[in-house]
Amino acid sequence: MNLVKPLIALLAIVNPLGIIPFFILFTESFSREQKKRTILVASISAFLVIAVSTLIGADLLHFFGISIASFQVGGGMLLLISAISMLNAKTGATKSTSDEVEEAADRASVAVVPLTIPLLTGPATISTVIIYASNTHHWWQHAVLIGYGVIIAGAAALCFMAAEPIARFLGKTGINVMTRLMGLILSALAVEMMSDGLIKLFPGLGR
Repeated sequence: MNLVKPLIALLAIVNPLGIIPFFILFTESFSREQKKRTILVASISAFLVIAVSTLIGADLLHFFGISIASFQVGGGMLLLISAISMLNAKTGATKSTSDEVEEAADRASVAVVPLTIPLLTGPATISTVIIYASNTHHWWQHAVLIGYGVIIAGAAALCFMAAEPIARFLGKTGINVMTRLMGLILSALAVEMMSDGLIKLFPGLGR
């Protein structure tokens, strides 16, 4: 398994830069200490979601009798939907709805829901981790994927800590450009994931 692709895919689908406007919205009335705690809880939660998906995701598929090939096709479609939304400079439809965003803005604590789930690590992220974890053959490859969870959590924490300076520097246009770029990368990975699953399901397609 190419261990670079999972990191690229996770960075593209999580896209912490694209979540900055939501972080600013949800925490605009928070004190400095409350923001620090929100960042800490959100980053740790994101890591835990990726780590748990890596360790038991494939077992869950086996328990429900779902083949990896079928999950690759379904997960690839989910990624493609997210990628199309990102190409339109929108938070993916698989991440949150407008009603969820409005409801979250009124909550005292938003670190886990909706910042971590579904904005940072939604269904598309979980699907990606499970698919790549299912293609590993050694314990150290699982360890690398879990290590990528640390990188994702760190990237999210850094973006959130510097949210206001980044928002001022990039502006809405800059963040939209970055989101579209991540969407383009993600769409290519989604097509590759779906094609790999389809070839496993229908070997004749690979001839």
